[in-house]
Amino acid sequence: MVCLFQNSLSSRKMFPGRVLLGVVLCYSLTVQLGEAFAAFNVSYDRRALLIDGKRRMLISASIHYPRATPQMWSDLIAKSKEGGADVIQTYVFWNGHEPVRGQYNFEGRYDIVKFVKLVGSSGLYLHLRVGPYVCAEWNFGGFPVWLRDIPGIEFRTDNAPFKDETQRFVKKIVDLMRDEMLFSWQGGPIIMLQIENEYGNIERSFGWRGKDYVKWAARMVLELDARVPWVMCRQDDAPDNIINACNEFYCHDFRPNSANQPKLWTEDWTAWVEYFEGIQLGVGEFLGDLLRTLHLLLRGFFNMEGAFIIIICYFGGTNFGRSSGGPFKITSYDYDAPIDEYGLLNQPKWGHLKDLHAAIKLCEPALVAVDSPQYIKLGPMQEAHVYREKESLYSTQSGNGSSCSAFLANFDERKTASVTFLGHVYKLPPWSVSILPDCRTTVFNTAKVGAQTSVKTVQSSSPLFHNISVTQQSMVHNKISYIPKTWMTQKEPVSVWSENNFTIQGILEHLNVTKDHSDYLWHFTRINVSAEDISFWEENQVSPTLSIDSMRDILCIFVNGQLIGISSDISY
Repeated sequence: MVCLFQNSLSSRKMFPGRVLLGVVLCYSLTVQLGEAFAAFNVSYDRRALLIDGKRRMLISASIHYPRATPQMWSDLIAKSKEGGADVIQTYVFWNGHEPVRGQYNFEGRYDIVKFVKLVGSSGLYLHLRVGPYVCAEWNFGGFPVWLRDIPGIEFRTDNAPFKDETQRFVKKIVDLMRDEMLFSWQGGPIIMLQIENEYGNIERSFGWRGKDYVKWAARMVLELDARVPWVMCRQDDAPDNIINACNEFYCHDFRPNSANQPKLWTEDWTAWVEYFEGIQLGVGEFLGDLLRTLHLLLRGFFNMEGAFIIIICYFGGTNFGRSSGGPFKITSYDYDAPIDEYGLLNQPKWGHLKDLHAAIKLCEPALVAVDSPQYIKLGPMQEAHVYREKESLYSTQSGNGSSCSAFLANFDERKTASVTFLGHVYKLPPWSVSILPDCRTTVFNTAKVGAQTSVKTVQSSSPLFHNISVTQQSMVHNKISYIPKTWMTQKEPVSVWSENNFTIQGILEHLNVTKDHSDYLWHFTRINVSAEDISFWEENQVSPTLSIDSMRDILCIFVNGQLIGISSDISY
């Protein structure tokens, strides 16, 4: 509401009368929050999620609400919808919501109820990934730091103190959503929930206790009576009543562990995060990765019975405060996402994905009408997957659409292929997939990018724009007058000693000392060099050498209080 009003104020010289319109829009939004849906049930069969009894082919966009300001949320949701999303997906961040045990925070960037209602008012569904562990390159993976101080606790295994705390928090979130009438059967947008996150990666290290923990987590959430499907990702031994989903760069070979479950891709990574000392991909490099990803996405997912995909991150945002999860991930979580850190469209990625999503939607009637596609060999490295509706078994929200859709794939990475399909000739660029919603007309090819490329540059040579961000420069160029005066930069001096230093024998465990007040715990030692030492070196023509046997993350060397060198041991 504030964002719409501010935009109106900032533009009043160019658009007289816009202020009143801004107020009216904000009022309308307030009235309509949470009223976009009539109550409906969500279930699933082996092919797809069933929304009010109808099979749907759903595309989801990931937005982590604490990585944006509440004023940005409406615009981010609207741009996701315009880009073709049906669903918004987000994690729930335990340490943000319960920074102190028993003291909850659901305000500001952590006003999850407001965020979910905004999603619903836009006409989109919501997939809520409750945790308790979320990873998400978030500080402690979302665990509150006080959790580790509970006597006898052992994380993410069959441990009574951990399970008690987990159940208490998960129940808190589910009860909150139910009290606010946000589940689908209450007329809200929430159609699916997730418990745990990629636990299969570490389960084996816990032995039978890990397997018991998975079974307990499934029983626990089902007893909460949320009445929407629950998901576990990267969990091959998920119980039958929990959907096992895929989290990978590529999910073309994935199959759920139950024949009665649909094929869900809960994380399709559009890029990756950046680190200090890291390298950011240029447009050409990122685009090549994107096209390869889209090829495999279509080759092995939507043309091989896939039913639900989440683009993560569709908006990355900012790691405010100390929320960035280490080691050495930067405060920006831009992710090279389709919507960038500032809420601007990242072209051509956003536009290319929008075109892809539109093409898939044209295929939805045929995709959901049959359980499996027909495979046709078109050449030595070319093939077709065809969804042909024999009889109208299901209808979709998009109405009576095409009864035949096809995906034509060329696996040759170097040569364009000419193939014949149903009596028509098609040219397939190298390593690409073409989409034919009516089995006749090509509406999209993964290798052909029609979206305009946008390039952001920093111009700091002008005194007017010295030491301000790209976003602020854009505001100045466009005569936008509401740059917050509270924005500031702060230089932290690099020094050896501070008021928080203390002396102790041995090495201390990091979190026992810092808790959640700092990411840094420096261990200092000093070597005093006497005049006699220097004389000895000079007389014997010896150059002194400092040898370090091992280090943790970073080593800083000072001589007479001056920083002369840094060495890091960071593995990404």
